[in-house]
Amino acid sequence: MGRWRPPRRRGSAYITPAGAKALKDELTQLWKIERPQVTQVVHEAAKNGDRSENGDYIYGKRRLREIDSRVRFLTKRLDELTIVDRLPDDKEKVFFGAYVTLEDEHGNESCYQIVGPDEFDVSAGKLSMDSPLARAMLGKRLDDEITATLGEQLKTYYIVDVSYRAYE
Repeated sequence: MGRWRPPRRRGSAYITPAGAKALKDELTQLWKIERPQVTQVVHEAAKNGDRSENGDYIYGKRRLREIDSRVRFLTKRLDELTIVDRLPDDKEKVFFGAYVTLEDEHGNESCYQIVGPDEFDVSAGKLSMDSPLARAMLGKRLDDEITATLGEQLKTYYIVDVSYRAYE
């Protein structure tokens, strides 16, 4: 079996201003701060002679490859992303960036913000727009019923609140 893997489906190319800032901050941190430090450690380790058993050199080179790979990814991804910084005209309909409160059939409520795939964090209430639940919500209105397949189960929710917050 070879190392070839089929290409992954690219996520949607939308991001909130806060998500774009976080990616840019990560890029700056890696390129301006972390990479020069690791380069210095590798340089000092290379002066010690035998590189085949030099842990600082080996792990430093590995970390440099990881940093360079992440920097390439972030640079390309930031170029193709569209920053959504405008609120929609119809604020009762679910669009990108909406804060949506859902109620399940047992009366339990949960609130999610619909964000891009590069910034989702379910534990923080940020749901990727490419997820099954967010796709079921997009385009729906207040008081609509949605169904989504989560894992092996088909779940039903009611949209009890839709709100938007101004972008800074």
